[in-house]
Amino acid sequence: MTPRRNESVGPGREFPSRRSVLATMSALPVLVSATPAAGASAAVAANVTIDPAAERQTIRGFGGMNHTLWVGDLTAAQRDVAFGNGEGQLGFSVLRIPVHENQADWSREVATAKRAIEHGATVIASPWNPPAHMVETFVHGSQTNARRLRYDMYGAYAQHLNDFVTYMKNNGVNLYAISVQNEPDYAHDWTWWTTGEMVRFLRENAGSIGTKVIAPESFQYVKSFSDPILNDPGALANLDILGAHLYGTPYQNFPYPLFKQKGRGKELWMTEVYHPNSTDSADLWPQALDVGEHIHRALVDAEFQAYVWWYIRRSYGPMREDGRISKRGANMAHFSKFVRPGYVRIDATSNPQSNLYVSAYKGGNSTVVIVAINKGTSPVSQSFTMVGNASSSVSSWLTDASRNLAPGGAIDVSNGSFTGQLPARSVATFVTG
Repeated sequence: MTPRRNESVGPGREFPSRRSVLATMSALPVLVSATPAAGASAAVAANVTIDPAAERQTIRGFGGMNHTLWVGDLTAAQRDVAFGNGEGQLGFSVLRIPVHENQADWSREVATAKRAIEHGATVIASPWNPPAHMVETFVHGSQTNARRLRYDMYGAYAQHLNDFVTYMKNNGVNLYAISVQNEPDYAHDWTWWTTGEMVRFLRENAGSIGTKVIAPESFQYVKSFSDPILNDPGALANLDILGAHLYGTPYQNFPYPLFKQKGRGKELWMTEVYHPNSTDSADLWPQALDVGEHIHRALVDAEFQAYVWWYIRRSYGPMREDGRISKRGANMAHFSKFVRPGYVRIDATSNPQSNLYVSAYKGGNSTVVIVAINKGTSPVSQSFTMVGNASSSVSSWLTDASRNLAPGGAIDVSNGSFTGQLPARSVATFVTG
């Protein structure tokens, strides 16, 4: 993504891009009916069964992008809001930073990355362009000045990525992974790659990179771009994380059977998105619940292990420009604050009724985390049964039109079962004691 296509860097109006339109087209319509009157009776949904023994993917974390050249660095206080996990903080555990083409700009990303590391976060990096001397122009459709990496510079480009890894390490930031290229299939404003070029680089050059390698970061999780990687043993051997963006990706395209077949030992990350658009305020309600559903589907339907937003601080992002958590951010925090790195998603009845989405996760000491999103216009009295769980109570947190991550009282658990109240248009997190 680039501000040139989507928004102005400084203050002022932000213009919708093709990406915004795609994302809006894929989103469910915003509910417009009135909120039920106080005292409305709660519907009783089918029981949700949670089976901690039925393990799915390991969660690596939730987070966002910090791009100091395009929107300025986070302030010291904002770094703590993003990566701290106290009251009024997002609990993010992943930071994505750019690999600037000019080494003189690399120092700009150090301060926030170091603070994220101090909070226990994982840092990944993505390049938009190689250094200028490694690039040539060519004709790509109607684009006469398209850019691509010169074929005789593949080795030098791998060294460029390695140099960034080394630079960050020498400045206190051990990168967890580095990408080959941000959105190689939607690169009007940066560097294009064909899938054949990506396969060749992975097979012949990526093995020399001194940290985990992410590819291909297709802007719309286009499987025809990543299929050849999965089908090439040499390229796949040098891939550690299959990264994808979800701009306008229909929910029915979230599952990836070929990755499940051939990606054993590899990680699956969603490394960039904003949803449902970049034009509305992140505090618009109930639209912000679309973020909660999007995360749910990314984890349950697509089985991603990480969910990474675009700019952390933006009018449409998880952190407002004033440094406070937005409604979209609160939806993210219902996952990020409680589903910590290393937790494992477990089986749960994911859609007990229309407009109700449930996922569950387990951590150490038999901790179970349940996130329930009620996009319906009526409250729901939801029963949960945790198989083989001996907890005596669960704690709860709630976000709705008037509350953000508001703690609730303890709820008694009997024989692994409890009932949680889900107000209309709300998201709730339940955590066993």
